[in-house]
Amino acid sequence: MASYSSSTTPWQDRLVEACRDKNFGCPKFQLVSDRRGGRTAWSSTVTIKGQVFRARFWYDGNNLNNAKEDAAELALLVVSSGSSSLWQ
Repeated sequence: MASYSSSTTPWQDRLVEACRDKNFGCPKFQLVSDRRGGRTAWSSTVTIKGQVFRARFWYDGNNLNNAKEDAAELALLVVSSGSSSLWQ
């Protein structure tokens, strides 16, 4: 059985590389859950230099990596934008 919590995919890899290039340190991912009726929905946040980026969507428990990818994509857009005022 695959371990969704430890696998990385392109957005996460690209974010790690961008953070490394800018000396921001390693991004910290956290999964969050919300009980909805009889099911639990999952989402993710990623923190870079104290700034928290939240995934746009909530996911089924079988798609935890998608939640991390969602947050990584949003964070990468900001990190790659070159806006230095966000990181001071």
